[in-house]
Amino acid sequence: MTGWKLFAAAVATVALLHFPELVQCQVVGDEFAGQINDTAFLPFITQAVYSSLSNATSTILNSDVGNRSSFCVKDREVEWNRAFNYSSNLDFLTACIQRTNGDVTQRICTAAELKFYFGGFFSGSSYMKPNRNCNLTSMISGCEPGWACATSSSEEVDMEDSQNIPARTLNCQPCCEGFFCPNGLTCMIPCPLGSHCPTATLDKASGICTPYSYQLPPGQPNHTCGGANIWADIRSSSEMFCSSGLYCPSTTQEIPCSSGHYCSTGSTSEKPCFKLTSCDRNSSHQNIHAYGAMLIAAIFTILLIIYNCSDQILSTRERRHAKTREAASRRAKEKVKAHERWKMAREAAKKHAAQISRTFSRKKAAPQTEELSILHHGRDEIDDDQTTSNVSHSSSSENRLELNSQTFDRQAMDKDLYSYEGLSRSTESKATNGKKKMQKEKEKEKGIHTHSQIFNYAYGQIEKEKAMQENQNLTFSGVISMAVNTEVRKRPKIEIAFKDLTLTLKGKGKHLLRCVTGKIMPGRITAVMGPSGAGKTTFLNAIAGKAHGCSISGSISVNGKPDSIHSYKKIIGFVPQDDIVHGNLTVEENLWFSAKCRLPAKMLKQDRVLVVERVIESLGLQAVRSSLVGTVEKRGISGGQRKRVNVGLEMVMEPSVLILDEPTSGLDSSSSQLLLRALRRETIEGVNVSMVVHQPSYSLFQTFDDLILLAKGGLTVYHGPVRKVEEYFSGMGIKVPDRVNPPDYFIDVLEGMVKPSTSSGVVTHEQLPVRWMLHKGYPVPPDMRRNSAMFPEVSSSVSVSGSGNNDEEHSFAGEIWQDVKTNVEVRRDVLRHNFLPTKDLSNRTTPGIFIQYRYFLGRVAKQRLRESKLQLIDYLILLLAGACLGSIIKSKEETFGAPGYTYSIIAVSLLCKVAALRTFSLDKLQYWRERASGISSLAHFLAKDTIDHFSTVIKPAVYLSMFYFFSYPRSSFAENYTVLVCLVYCVTGIAYMLAIFLDPGPSQLFAVLLPVVLTLVSTQTENSDFLKNVSKLCYPKWALEAFVIANANRYSGVWLITRCGALLRFGYNVHDWGLCIFVLIMIGVLSRISAFFGMLIVHKN
Repeated sequence: MTGWKLFAAAVATVALLHFPELVQCQVVGDEFAGQINDTAFLPFITQAVYSSLSNATSTILNSDVGNRSSFCVKDREVEWNRAFNYSSNLDFLTACIQRTNGDVTQRICTAAELKFYFGGFFSGSSYMKPNRNCNLTSMISGCEPGWACATSSSEEVDMEDSQNIPARTLNCQPCCEGFFCPNGLTCMIPCPLGSHCPTATLDKASGICTPYSYQLPPGQPNHTCGGANIWADIRSSSEMFCSSGLYCPSTTQEIPCSSGHYCSTGSTSEKPCFKLTSCDRNSSHQNIHAYGAMLIAAIFTILLIIYNCSDQILSTRERRHAKTREAASRRAKEKVKAHERWKMAREAAKKHAAQISRTFSRKKAAPQTEELSILHHGRDEIDDDQTTSNVSHSSSSENRLELNSQTFDRQAMDKDLYSYEGLSRSTESKATNGKKKMQKEKEKEKGIHTHSQIFNYAYGQIEKEKAMQENQNLTFSGVISMAVNTEVRKRPKIEIAFKDLTLTLKGKGKHLLRCVTGKIMPGRITAVMGPSGAGKTTFLNAIAGKAHGCSISGSISVNGKPDSIHSYKKIIGFVPQDDIVHGNLTVEENLWFSAKCRLPAKMLKQDRVLVVERVIESLGLQAVRSSLVGTVEKRGISGGQRKRVNVGLEMVMEPSVLILDEPTSGLDSSSSQLLLRALRRETIEGVNVSMVVHQPSYSLFQTFDDLILLAKGGLTVYHGPVRKVEEYFSGMGIKVPDRVNPPDYFIDVLEGMVKPSTSSGVVTHEQLPVRWMLHKGYPVPPDMRRNSAMFPEVSSSVSVSGSGNNDEEHSFAGEIWQDVKTNVEVRRDVLRHNFLPTKDLSNRTTPGIFIQYRYFLGRVAKQRLRESKLQLIDYLILLLAGACLGSIIKSKEETFGAPGYTYSIIAVSLLCKVAALRTFSLDKLQYWRERASGISSLAHFLAKDTIDHFSTVIKPAVYLSMFYFFSYPRSSFAENYTVLVCLVYCVTGIAYMLAIFLDPGPSQLFAVLLPVVLTLVSTQTENSDFLKNVSKLCYPKWALEAFVIANANRYSGVWLITRCGALLRFGYNVHDWGLCIFVLIMIGVLSRISAFFGMLIVHKN
């Protein structure tokens, strides 16, 4: 008998392996009817049934249902294995075969029935549609939930037929364990992996078949509870899911999770907990708070090391440089003193020799030991000085130009200097020997390398210059001797002439300047004075090419040629009235940055050091060179020192034209004298200095070479040498009283506070501009002829030109239109100025974009290091937000954590935007000043963005260290970090746009409102196609989709329908994770491009 069983099993095995279709109709034939419970035969039958079942389920994935679910199924084969691959445990199928006595294949749903069931999820109906077996005319017990029927034994059933539903109405009985039988279908569907499908038991108290939620049909007392009845999302069929804290190796087993392991909902196996985590028995997740604490500790340790080490390195480097600089300064001063002692000894020796020669005595004079020792000592030191610093000061050819000594011949310059005749005369310079200069530069470059040698050279030159200034005390002869000195650096001379210069405010028709004629000369200091509202600053802006929003008439020529002043912007320095400097940099760092970006690129390092050290020395900033300039919140240097730093930023670039707007305002007399001495030193090198001055002292007034005196309305009252101004006004009978400061008296006269009397009557302040025009023979505008008519001796010879203001009455709408038109014209002027290229005539090649980018990187990095406390606060706030959101809003599995991710997007966007606003909103004035001087805007923008990438990388890790380890999402930390990095990158670019286009107040308001509004638009799109299309333009939509997709991909098996339902409801696609990342990055890139162009367009009003 045993041999017969083995033979039968072998025959059945061969038959099932080669002809699996035999079981589609009936598993066990009549000859095997009594062998269904045989342990040797049953595994082969089970394997055959499983093969047929696998073919049916895989057919569904490749059918129309599988195609419609492609948005939630990334890999069909992988998803099938995760849901229906029972090969590791077929006990539930074996039990069902025994229970149904072998007709299990007559009860299992075919491909058509599976398609009918799963297709219903896409129809939007919660009820099963009528079908062949269950309809209004045929409602058998198999149509009830948890029950199934069999087909006729004579009917062949094709399990892979996806078109026809077979008649299945016979032998109805409860559904097998491990299967579920839907309401409205008479077949069984295998429960997916991760589910628990036991046979239900009746709860007599409630009449519900537990653990399921269906009731027995009324009127059928013989009907009992069956098996599982539905597989849908977790909200509709949560009882079918393997419970949290338990795992289900098969669909009929549910085992508690052991200690040291955790089992989330729908688990098929228990997962071991990480080290350093606590997992009790029946744990649904592992407590990984320790890893969050470790990550936070690691992040803050790294930040601490970076900030402390960087600050320590910078401080140590600065101390070493300071020691080297002080030693070099000390050596230079000692050499100068030794040189003085040698000169004294030489003079003493000469006097002694003269005395001996006059006496004609043959007696030898006794040697003077002390003098000779001084002489020998001094010569030795001078020899050392000559060997160490026998290098002449040189520079690149573009800013070398020797001044002719005739330039400083004041009598020749004062004679007819300010009439318009001869304005086209160009300045000339002496021819120099290029080969000798190149040879000297090569020798200098070879001989000077170390910091010690560079500082020795720089301070040696400075001490020589100081000695020369002390000896000659900057007298007129001293200036001449220094001007013709070949050791003094000469710069290209620029003469700016202007004729009938008139500025009219667009849209208003108001004159800011009117009929200003003259010129400012190189090598001279021109003071611009006048009462408030006289147009002094406007005049300087006009000659510097910074007058926007005005109509300009007349002409401005440079060196006698009608070239644009912008062509010389690389060698023109403009010092604004406000002290626009970087408060979180030291005095030396501010000056050095300006020097490195604006001096010639080929200038040797020792020459740059000399320039910076000379400016620091001349402005008296040695004591505060290493001190922070300071801001409103953090006090730094004094106001006078800050003013001098403001001037020094332009002096270190060795300009040919230096324009200063009220540089002495707020300075005491000594500081003003110190500043004027530094400016006088600039004129020795041929610099054209012009400055607005308010009420200078008499001694300060005498240091100016020329004076431009303006009356209200921008009219010229006087333009000429300072020493002739009193003579000019005396000629009109206006004499300065004794013990009264002349400039103060002239301002009082122009204000109308003083009405001087003359022999010919009272001269009013309105008549003074006409007096000057008549004096110089300039044409008088028609509206000013009434003043010239008061002087009949000259009124007949006065020519008439120009026209008066046309004050027209406009309606309210007309005024609005005029204002809009004016604003458009102002913006057009700014765009033309920023985008239209101008010919560079400065003959100076400054560092390129990449070199300036490196300089900007160093500066911004130092600024960020000094703002470490502010950044620490940003990190702590993010840390707190992550801990709160992670603790309060747990990751809900039915929505794959969408609510928690939504709040995370709002929190991270808001905090990172507000922090990123500081990048460009705090130093707009400094940027506008640097841009106007020719420094690269692209280098400025890229450097700041590069440094901000550090926060872009750190902030997501700080936030996730709390949120991730408190909310326990199934997606990996790397996936969440990647999405969050792209989100921070995106919102940082948007914050750049807000900071650049808006003022600080509105930009902060928008930074707070924008994440909330855009997130609401992105999540409320179910009932509106318009909002759905608009949401595609909102970055929260793409960030949330990336988060949800990354989390949803971790849910499989029994979660498949839940995942598809949630993604269908959200409108997401599992294949779009890479697209979401790309869109976030592109929004960040495009917003940065817009922000950069905004930097070029937006300008201070």
